Amino acid sequence: MRTLLLIPFCLVYVAAWSQIVNGQDEFNYDEAKVPEYLLPNVLTSQDGTNITSAEQWHQLRRPELVRLFQEHVYGVAPGRPQNAQYDVFESDNSALDGKARRRQVKVTLQQDGKQHSFDLLLYLPQSDKPCPVFLGLNFGGNQTVQDDPAIRITEAWIRTDDHRATEDSRGSAASRWPVEQILTRGYGVATVYCGDIDPDFDDGFENGVHSLFPVSGEGPADAWGTIAGWAWGLSRAVDYLTSNTEINADRIMVMGHSRLGKTALWAGAIDQRFALVISNNSGCGGAAISRRRFGETVKRINTSFPHWFNDNYLQYNDNEDACPVDQHMLVALMAPRPVLICSAQEDRWADPKGEMLAGVHATPAYELLGFEGLDRTELPELNSLVGDRIGYNIRPGKHDVMLSDWEVYCDFADKHFGKP
Repeated sequence: MRTLLLIPFCLVYVAAWSQIVNGQDEFNYDEAKVPEYLLPNVLTSQDGTNITSAEQWHQLRRPELVRLFQEHVYGVAPGRPQNAQYDVFESDNSALDGKARRRQVKVTLQQDGKQHSFDLLLYLPQSDKPCPVFLGLNFGGNQTVQDDPAIRITEAWIRTDDHRATEDSRGSAASRWPVEQILTRGYGVATVYCGDIDPDFDDGFENGVHSLFPVSGEGPADAWGTIAGWAWGLSRAVDYLTSNTEINADRIMVMGHSRLGKTALWAGAIDQRFALVISNNSGCGGAAISRRRFGETVKRINTSFPHWFNDNYLQYNDNEDACPVDQHMLVALMAPRPVLICSAQEDRWADPKGEMLAGVHATPAYELLGFEGLDRTELPELNSLVGDRIGYNIRPGKHDVMLSDWEVYCDFADKHFGKP
């Protein structure tokens, strides 16, 4: 079992910024200093077989890539729990001044006599037809998404001094969740607090959904980390959403920002019910090519957040070239479904060019299946969505989610599915 390491998120990034401003930055932000590297080929299997058909991709290479990411990066998660219950504990057909239908669902998962629950918050447009939905995790509790007194405040651990959510947190993250504007575009919004699924600290994997599947001793080196736990929780949310007749089960899209962008990509890779996958500023362990060693590195992320990945990933600290996978292969696992990679110009820590290049080098998998991907070598102009089934956009500004990001998400969904 891992040693308990409880480091406030803000302190980690304050320390990193302190290194930069004091001239002690050990991280590379100079494109000229990116080392030469050789990416593993998306269409060459471990035994050297060249993948030349859709059948080979689906039967051989795709399952192999999933196994490699499970073994070396995210860990192996269990299947569905033995039982799940869904309690719609609050419903309002005239929420947000009549603009939305609001639903709050308690999802209870049961396994071997144990249970764990989380709250799913839904805002749906006023329509008599099943609607497409963006599903994403939030950072501080469902009550932060909107200043809506009806939203139940999370009782789970949160990243504050006393680790408890209060009334003051209502609507504190509303700028990242412009629900009314999304509804106007015809899309619904579904969200779960990530800490309701699994707490974001190194707890030895004893709490959250990990508690349903306890291991003795240290556990295997490929045991599922917190990102895999969050992704597993997103799939459990989809289990409910696909049963709700108000929702178009063929148009459930997953979106995530930062660490939750890493989660969205992994969730989309292992659960093909997600019709479209969106990564926002996901960086190292998300969309960014690890072998570039630009901005955040594998060693840094493993040191600061050892609970996010499995223990096998530690062997690639300062050793990225030895890993049998890199993040372009993660993006390729979405094929042939649409995937959108979004960056921010000032978010060099997340390596915008490395994020884009993951889409570029995932393109052969899409082309094999008969679809266009992303074909370019340099970053596009700001606010210029490029690509086809693999989309890429970089905007001005910092590490955040903004209304302009959501406009791009909706535009990308409109392009592939038509306007709702």
